[in-house]
Amino acid sequence: MTSQSPDIKTDKTPIRAPSAVPVDDAVLPFEVDTLDLRGRLTRLGPALDDVLAKHDYPAPVGKLLGEAIVLATLLGSSLKFDGRFILQTQTDGPVSFLIVDFQAPDRLRAYARFDAARLKEGQDSGTLLGKGHLAMTVDQGPDMSRYQGLVALDGGTLEDAAHEYFLRSEQIPTRVRLAVGEEWRGGAGERPKHRWRAGGMLLQFLPKAPERARPADLHPGDAPEGVVTPIVAEDDAWVEGQSLIATVEDIELIDPDLSGERLLYRLFHERGVRVFAPLPLRAQCSCSREAVSSMLKSFAPDDRAAMVQDGKVVVTCEFCSSVYQFTPHEAGVEE
Repeated sequence: MTSQSPDIKTDKTPIRAPSAVPVDDAVLPFEVDTLDLRGRLTRLGPALDDVLAKHDYPAPVGKLLGEAIVLATLLGSSLKFDGRFILQTQTDGPVSFLIVDFQAPDRLRAYARFDAARLKEGQDSGTLLGKGHLAMTVDQGPDMSRYQGLVALDGGTLEDAAHEYFLRSEQIPTRVRLAVGEEWRGGAGERPKHRWRAGGMLLQFLPKAPERARPADLHPGDAPEGVVTPIVAEDDAWVEGQSLIATVEDIELIDPDLSGERLLYRLFHERGVRVFAPLPLRAQCSCSREAVSSMLKSFAPDDRAAMVQDGKVVVTCEFCSSVYQFTPHEAGVEE
């Protein structure tokens, strides 16, 4: 993608100017072939609003959950099958639980549990999370084994956790940027409307030559004193890639007037960047009356009987806040 005319082509790839039209609720895959870099750029608008508006989250909690949603879309959108990518945290912080359920190719839902009494002014995402763990699960369906990766959370951010995961589990040089913000917009004489916006970028170094793909050795841990860890110098291309993504500002990731293509052009135009078709995203819960009914019938009879209140069983979906009511008979409670 260069600043030349959209009609100019090379022998390999069409060359055109970056689109000025912003596209929300989509993941934009890209590559910088000259640096062996691959990546994805997420921009979220109405879909994020839809998820967060279903709960009365305080702003810091909404921002943190938004970051988790962006991270899940960056990772889950790489699935090559119709499975699920589930990101969740369990910690001792004010926000004790987060979950984002991304169902390939495009559906997402999420919610957070928090202790309002422990929320304080000025808490960053690391403080809100506290200590615990981040789990990332790939579910390929009922006939396939699940894959799960765990990362310890020790007061760091979700960006920190993602970097640690790729360093220790995938051993792929990776950098992640996440940003979430609140937008107030309205015309003259109109009451400003509140909207959530989010964006994120994932950049990875995937060289074609095997000798360039060797990651730096991890810390030797409990190795005997005197053991020297070999130093592997970072590839110059990856050093440049890290320097470029480090220049991305939060406002650029969430700016509703800046297209994803133009942002990528700002970063990589000197090296040349190729974009692929955007992958649309939508907020949609998978709950249904039939699914909730099946879930109820999976409980023991005594447990189902204990759920009857005022002659009915009421179940609220934690993801979308939908309320389902059943008679005792419908819930499988014996008379």
